[in-house]
Amino acid sequence: MPLTVVVGGQYGSEGKGKMVSQLAEFEAPNVAVVRCGGSNAGHTAEGALGRALLRQLPSGAVEPSCQLFLAAGMQLDLDALHLEIEQLHIEPSRLCIDPGAVVIESDDRTTERSHQLYHRIGSTLTGTGAAAARKVIRDPQLRRADDIQELRPFIGNVSESLSELLDQGHNVIVEGTQGAGLSLHHGPYPYTTGRDTTAAGFLSEAGLPPMRVTDVVMVLRTYPIRVGGPSGPLHKEISWDEVRQRSGYPSALAEYTTVTGRLRRIGEFDWPLAQNAIRLNGPTSLALHGADYLNHRDLGARTWEELSVTTRRFVERLERELGVPVHYVFTGPDGSDLVDRGKDHRLSHGSAEKDHSVRKALAS
Repeated sequence: MPLTVVVGGQYGSEGKGKMVSQLAEFEAPNVAVVRCGGSNAGHTAEGALGRALLRQLPSGAVEPSCQLFLAAGMQLDLDALHLEIEQLHIEPSRLCIDPGAVVIESDDRTTERSHQLYHRIGSTLTGTGAAAARKVIRDPQLRRADDIQELRPFIGNVSESLSELLDQGHNVIVEGTQGAGLSLHHGPYPYTTGRDTTAAGFLSEAGLPPMRVTDVVMVLRTYPIRVGGPSGPLHKEISWDEVRQRSGYPSALAEYTTVTGRLRRIGEFDWPLAQNAIRLNGPTSLALHGADYLNHRDLGARTWEELSVTTRRFVERLERELGVPVHYVFTGPDGSDLVDRGKDHRLSHGSAEKDHSVRKALAS
């Protein structure tokens, strides 16, 4: 049955959380979501349980019937995790945490500060990278999830459980973190995050084989953003007021990061960056966020016909130049602000033959 990987194609904050929570709602009740990454990335999810800003739990947490998993490759911020479990009333029957996930300690945050990672690369200083490094060097003081008494009821083999769910016909969604432009291996080093942020990297963290994947949904923004501060290159950086003037928004525009609360940097759409992300991830479909930033009149649109000529032309150019169909166009801050062009694709359960023919036709 379908195994979908959701990845970012730029520098994170593309809207992966909204995409995952929408997919979880579409596929309910037989759906599971596995989260990768650490507490340095926050996702906004919206579903039957309302809107939630999540740094640890998968974005499927807002869909009551969704099974939740934290991958072996994760770094756990225990305070953030406990708070999210409590706020969303998550029972052990819904959440499985792999024993291999590592715990972020206060010393990890101190280590990142002492290395001046904010001043050097705009780090969020959550300790995520330092904890991952201690896992690599086999620090004898490293604590893993199964070392934490209060997490014991949630502990289980995530790889094995996900494989069993796929065998039983469930839909499984792998929720990636950040974006391909921040990959430790393929991004503009040293202005990267501390892990690989491609579909292959997330599958490895979750313990799933590539051959089981049916879909890779890559999420893009009309205007890419980066975390505030000295976080690295951003193609043709502009101001939020410039976006407001272009789009015709009647009020001021600004976005702030979920984790640090910093004003995000924003720039023009970077075509080479997107094309590189296509090569790294091999997506079967695209999701586009920020149609309303192209034209304010697109705010809340739910059909292709409602979209402005400006946005429709941009979507058509994406498909033409990237050779991948755009199945989802988000038109505002709410999850329901969505033009869903992927219904037929979902009904086909990700037919590889159909996807290949579509990609070939678009590329010609």
